[in-house]
Amino acid sequence: MFKAVIFDMDGVLIDSEIVYITNIHRYFSATYPQLTLEDLYPSVGMNATEDKPFFASLLGRDPTDPAFLEELHQAYVSANIYYPDILRPQVPGLLKSLKDKGLQVALASSSSPQNIDRVLTQCNIKGCFDHIISGYQFKRSKPDPEIYLYTMAQLGRKPEECLIVEDSTYGIEAGAVAGVAVAALRDDRFPFDQSKAKYHIDTLDEILALVEKA
Repeated sequence: MFKAVIFDMDGVLIDSEIVYITNIHRYFSATYPQLTLEDLYPSVGMNATEDKPFFASLLGRDPTDPAFLEELHQAYVSANIYYPDILRPQVPGLLKSLKDKGLQVALASSSSPQNIDRVLTQCNIKGCFDHIISGYQFKRSKPDPEIYLYTMAQLGRKPEECLIVEDSTYGIEAGAVAGVAVAALRDDRFPFDQSKAKYHIDTLDEILALVEKA
């Protein structure tokens, strides 16, 4: 029986991944006309430690060059996202229902603590989580399972008591290696490998059914 649900944030609670890479493509495509949106797909699910060398390699830049790092920063901040606009509509009701059923709810995101706080505060859901964990707390990011092992320790739960909700290849791999059942949110816009997930869902509403059946 599941006693805790651990959510990823980007691509799961908020439909942010396509927004991020579309904006990065728009920012750099004038200077790098050969760059396609599809070229950016592998970056989905990466944290900031990984995406800098990825984008540098893609654009033929030096990942330690301050000018490049500033450009990449500007590419991100220029999106000026208002996160309630891309919050999946099922999220507030789902989080409330899970808490009403007595389940623990946690967030384990590769995003920075600052961005997590910005998203949760704007969307008014910060108080719904028992624990909020950022990948920036660890040396290794997803697909390494460290973030999920740590989150379960904070919850005081064993892997078999938890359900992880993910979307990207990296996140699903991390959950599976941690020994946890993963529910993969399908997204046909990206070539994710979701084969290691135990469950596959089309909408977050399906999480309640999974919890009730377990």
